[in-house]
Amino acid sequence: MKVLVIGSGGREHAMVWKLAQSSHVTQLWAAPGSDVMATERLSSNGEFAERIALGAEDLPALVQFALEHRPDLTVVGPDNPLALGIVDQFEKAGLRIWGPNQKAARFESSKAFSQQFMERHGIPTARSGTFTDPAAAKQFAAGLGGRCAVKADGLALGKGVLMAESLDEAEQAIQQILVDRAFGEAGRQVVIQEFLEGTEVSLHALVDGKTIALFPTSQDHKRVFDGHQGPNTGGMGTYSPAPFLNESDLAKIQSTILQPWLAGCQAEGIDYCGLLYPGLMLTANGPKVIEFNVRFGDPETQVYLTRLENDLFELLNACVDRQLHTVPLRWSRQASVCVVIAAPGYPGTYRKGLVVEGLDAVDIMPVTKVFHSGTCRVGSRWETQGGRVLGVTSWRATLAEAREQAYEAVSRIHFAGMHFRRDIAAQAIDFTSRT
Repeated sequence: MKVLVIGSGGREHAMVWKLAQSSHVTQLWAAPGSDVMATERLSSNGEFAERIALGAEDLPALVQFALEHRPDLTVVGPDNPLALGIVDQFEKAGLRIWGPNQKAARFESSKAFSQQFMERHGIPTARSGTFTDPAAAKQFAAGLGGRCAVKADGLALGKGVLMAESLDEAEQAIQQILVDRAFGEAGRQVVIQEFLEGTEVSLHALVDGKTIALFPTSQDHKRVFDGHQGPNTGGMGTYSPAPFLNESDLAKIQSTILQPWLAGCQAEGIDYCGLLYPGLMLTANGPKVIEFNVRFGDPETQVYLTRLENDLFELLNACVDRQLHTVPLRWSRQASVCVVIAAPGYPGTYRKGLVVEGLDAVDIMPVTKVFHSGTCRVGSRWETQGGRVLGVTSWRATLAEAREQAYEAVSRIHFAGMHFRRDIAAQAIDFTSRT
């Protein structure tokens, strides 16, 4: 089977790595891919994955490539191609592709649509308002005492959410997004949500329009600094499983959030086939949805795919065939921890072209994998190319052991000005020790 993966980041590197392990996959392309993806060798025949010099948002060129090379399945990683309608265009051309269509992708491409959908279908979420007028937005924020999340309606590379602890901060956030257009067209309108107190967790589920296959729990760390301080990022690290939800809690989430969501999709003619990623806040009044995403999280993918025992190609193929109910998910009992190493300046303006050292010393470590989010190969060395550079991931019998190994691997890596959080999974380990 021939597979085309769309995307170039750490999430897509993890997908390529996992798909390369499938006995079914005999040819694997990544568009645009990355230098590191071309080092992944297929277990079926020993061939390497191949980079294709086509942008993830160049939909006409991607369709043309697929028509010429006929992949048996195309797998979409990032949110932007989904929002642009890549699935619709591939399907119109008679090509098999995994991911939500453009109508379904609105759950992420428009926070206003997603919020209003939840309100229509009784899905527990934060009190919110949607605004294009700065004065009205500021008035609503004042009614919340200034403690709120101010969100650009559209896609903003995971950075379009500004948290405010006071009215002054809320007004600055509204000015930044709605007036100054810090996130471009994504900020044509803003969604303002009340500040939810509790523990935030990430859930993932495969959906084929009629079946929801829920993943184990994970927890992302969005803020750039330890202790959940500083601006939001695309994610500074994650781990799985998270200890804050038991089987009873997950059953309640299925009945109060996921099933009403699926029923709402069916009632509104939304044919959802792909990955649903709801971010949840575990409040004193039960779990509430902060937002929906329509693709694998990054870096959640890195911890999920190191725990997944299924053949990923078989899973995604069954999803496209609307036969997800025939393939039970199988997960390792081991825990997985991913620590993101970022470039100096990230999540603001960051430096590129810094030489990365120590990767060879990590490669020889057992049960550890470095997923590259933003690197390039220059001669014989690796250099930084993005803000989030590496996702150092380890999996061991316990969360504490996985965390210790991940940070040991991080200690072997160096580039000028690199920074990372030192508290990934610390909250979970502390929680477990007290219960």
